[in-house]
Amino acid sequence: MLDTLDAAAVRRWCASGLAALKRHQGEIDQLNVYPVPDGDTGTNLVLTLTSAQQALAMDLDTLPDSGPTAHGHALRLIAQGALLGARGNSGVILSQILRGFADQAAGVPAVRGRALAAALRSGATAAYTAVSRPVEGTVLTVVAAAAAAAEAADTDDLPAVAGVAARAAAEALARTPEQLPALARAGVVDAGGRGLCVLLDALVEVLTGEHAARPAPPPRSARPAATVARETGSDEYAYEVQFLLDAHAEAVDGLRRALDTLGDSLVVVGDGREPVGTWNVHVHVNDVGAAVEAGVAAGRPYRISVTRFADQSESPSGPVVAGRAAVVVATGGGIADLFTAEGATVVPGNPSTGELLDAVRSTGAARVVVLPNDANTEAVASAAAREAHRYGIKVSVVPTRSPVQALAALAVRDGDRRFEDDVIAMAEAAGACRYAEVCHASREALTMAGPCRPGDVLALVEGEVHLIGTDLTDTCAAVVDRMLGGGGEMVTLLAGVDAPAGLTDAVRAHVARRWPFVEVHAYPGGQPFYPLLVGIE
Repeated sequence: MLDTLDAAAVRRWCASGLAALKRHQGEIDQLNVYPVPDGDTGTNLVLTLTSAQQALAMDLDTLPDSGPTAHGHALRLIAQGALLGARGNSGVILSQILRGFADQAAGVPAVRGRALAAALRSGATAAYTAVSRPVEGTVLTVVAAAAAAAEAADTDDLPAVAGVAARAAAEALARTPEQLPALARAGVVDAGGRGLCVLLDALVEVLTGEHAARPAPPPRSARPAATVARETGSDEYAYEVQFLLDAHAEAVDGLRRALDTLGDSLVVVGDGREPVGTWNVHVHVNDVGAAVEAGVAAGRPYRISVTRFADQSESPSGPVVAGRAAVVVATGGGIADLFTAEGATVVPGNPSTGELLDAVRSTGAARVVVLPNDANTEAVASAAAREAHRYGIKVSVVPTRSPVQALAALAVRDGDRRFEDDVIAMAEAAGACRYAEVCHASREALTMAGPCRPGDVLALVEGEVHLIGTDLTDTCAAVVDRMLGGGGEMVTLLAGVDAPAGLTDAVRAHVARRWPFVEVHAYPGGQPFYPLLVGIE
């Protein structure tokens, strides 16, 4: 039994909560109810908490000179990671529950029973505030019930308060069909609320050492076909739009008003930093362009994702459909050969929507992943994906920005997984692969690394100039050192068509001396303009 929620317990809670959500992911996915199929709440919660866990893992257990307690520092890392990685309506709301919890608990010397109750209340308040039109019978109702029960316990016995809160949450979850007719018609409980109950049960287990997980309430009636659906909102809107936004709070107020007129299921939450904070924006709309333009007007949107609900029509628990393929955009004969060897269909660089669509259709597969390998091509790929739907082909675009990311994504493909799970795994592998490009400057310019002149060697890390040098080999070695300084186990080198003989051998030898435990793979890429492309995994 633990009498306080210290930093070590916070870390165990995050890890065990993530493990529990993964165990219940499929069950929670199948609880989504509204008229258009979606079924991804469990997946969204897992991805959101995975981001929180990664934020904890990146921490070196070093506290700032002033600020939160050790447990507060861990809680705020979790909240920040959840905000930046939040997926879907449920993930965004969970990030706010965690943020409110952290804000309240961070300054308390020791989190005991009454402090836990106050943190749960703060989390509930933050969640309600985040939603433009709160609806009862959802995760909001469940977290509010947990907070109320914890407050009513009025004791500093931490395990007792956690247990009371978890039981109250489960009871509130069981009542959600009485509050939302859509839940009652489908005979299920709220998916987001079920996810929160899993996390509270995980907290009880961490505090008591006893397994406290409760099964979801059984269905009240057989669920009609075609009622598994999007997390929230009506079927009036066809697209889910989500993005991160760097902006002032005043500008975000205007963004909320603008998006509220465009659709529903609006959630806009921030990390609390001033004057410019990071905000996670989620909305269901018909006019995707207008939603993104509203974000541009408010600040700097990025990590923009668009999901068309009509593309989610298959049952999430249905059998895997035979016939999958990958289409990759590549420039360079060597790179094309690598992708072909991985079983992918290769399209030359800078394709049109029609060319990508033709490549998708030529695979003869019902499920296709497209790897664009360029920011500009990503928009073209998304357009081709929408067109492919007319032919009965489901296309998912993994937003790769470099061929090395595409190689990482293709390496984790698994035809035995559900298509959606495979796409997520590929996207995670691509995102975990940092990339760099080395080239020669063609003109004078002022870069992030300082001024450059024609002929200088530039090393760009994920699109930004980080190093300026005069010797190609030295600069290539230096950028690999800089990237490995942030961690990495494997280096991929792709030599360009103009790369001097022995360039990759020299870099490989350098890595062997400086980083003896790092694996290096080098290939002739044949790409123009860039003598070397680098990937770090």
